[in-house]
Amino acid sequence: MSPNRPLPRARTATVRRLYDPAALESTHSVIDPAALVLYFPSPYTVTGEDVLELHTHGGPAIVKAVLNAISSNAGASSKDSVVHTVRYADVGEFTKRAFYNNRLNLPQIEALGDALSAETELQRRLAVNGTGNELGERYERWRNLLLYARGELEALIDFSEDQHLDESPAQLIPSVSKQITGLERQISLHIQNASKGELLRSGISIALLGAPNAGKSSLLNRIVGREAAIVSAQAGTTRDIVDVSVDIGGWLCRFGDMAGLRRASWPSSSHNSANPIGAIEKEGMRRAKARALTSDLVVVMLSLEKTMDSCIATLHIDEEVFEAARECERLGKAMIVIINKIDKLQPALTPETEQKLCEEVSTMFPSVSRHLTFLISCLESSIPSNASKDPGNIQGLLGGLQSYFASLTTPSGPNDQNFDKSYWEQSLSVSHRQREYLRQCLQHLDDFLSQTSSQYRFDNNEDLGSGPDIVAAAEHLRYAANCLAKITGKGEAGDVEDILGVVFER
Repeated sequence: MSPNRPLPRARTATVRRLYDPAALESTHSVIDPAALVLYFPSPYTVTGEDVLELHTHGGPAIVKAVLNAISSNAGASSKDSVVHTVRYADVGEFTKRAFYNNRLNLPQIEALGDALSAETELQRRLAVNGTGNELGERYERWRNLLLYARGELEALIDFSEDQHLDESPAQLIPSVSKQITGLERQISLHIQNASKGELLRSGISIALLGAPNAGKSSLLNRIVGREAAIVSAQAGTTRDIVDVSVDIGGWLCRFGDMAGLRRASWPSSSHNSANPIGAIEKEGMRRAKARALTSDLVVVMLSLEKTMDSCIATLHIDEEVFEAARECERLGKAMIVIINKIDKLQPALTPETEQKLCEEVSTMFPSVSRHLTFLISCLESSIPSNASKDPGNIQGLLGGLQSYFASLTTPSGPNDQNFDKSYWEQSLSVSHRQREYLRQCLQHLDDFLSQTSSQYRFDNNEDLGSGPDIVAAAEHLRYAANCLAKITGKGEAGDVEDILGVVFER
């Protein structure tokens, strides 16, 4: 497309005029008068192959003309057919070629996909953190440790009776078991942190659980900054689950505003007559309870209400809400409590009143500590002329949520407080696929330790005697190493050579 011009210097931006090779004799053969051309020779390219980049002017007609010129003129013609050497890439083909040419491993490719789909700042950071090769190298170190341990056991099986080894069976097996135990701890923590990383990657699912008219929809609208849910003085306007996603301080939060939970006899807002539960509302309540049990975080929405017999606002909780929240608490769900309508307090909220309300919450829900109880007023937050810097304490609630989200997504490490935090932050990038293979690997390591930790003793010649089945134990290590190989995409290629190398060294 630039006739009679040499190939540009490698990795040097060069300005070239692009022509249509099929119309060189025409006065309209120029496609782009000044395109930027960059040539990257293999193997140090993103795909490991030769790469030529054409940076043309961005007009759609120019881009279309360049693509047409490439596709219509690339290839060597023959009598029978035209063999095309240039074609449109398949979906993901550049990444696939990078993998086959050892430029990227599977964990890096997964992180690249996360980077392309990141919606929040923390998702972007997590994805970028995983695009390095740290995780891939870590998996390979673990795999090599298992291959070496297996090689030592193979040497013990093949040569223990023929020649003197550096370690006797009585020394070697406990030594290998100690290494495997340490690896088990690391893998267990990576699996645990992978679940925390999933909260960053996929978002935190939050269920708003409360009675009708407790203020769930009003709170959701305040958080997202728009009318995402219908708000009415009439109780029970929310029948189905309203899902809304919002970025709170970098955490992607997926809120579910659900039907209010109540007993069958619920006084209406206009009079004391019972307001029966219809079939639609009943189904909405069932879905609300089910959603709460599958959410990452349950927000129990309570409110201060005045009764018919008293003008003093007291904490109100419906029995249905209480039982559903206690069930979530029993199952270990993360939970916070929000008390709405503090504007009904006369006089205004005091530290003593706040302390008393928090104590009531702690009595009902022992797992909810003081810093996980928030007092707000959706009504005050909606008044434009409110002189307060934080009307209704909505910003205080959002700040508390961010602190709690940080605790949910902080990576765990060894009990030693001096551990390298950056090492364990990498484990947040472990994907769902990687986590499943790590679980399989962990199971095989458990089987190995069960096989070698059984009661046994060696005879006077220090051979295998009545010890464990070393052949079966070595197989467990092979299965575990294969799981790690599947994570990086290396497969089982090279395992035999690695094992023989250890055996021959022995």
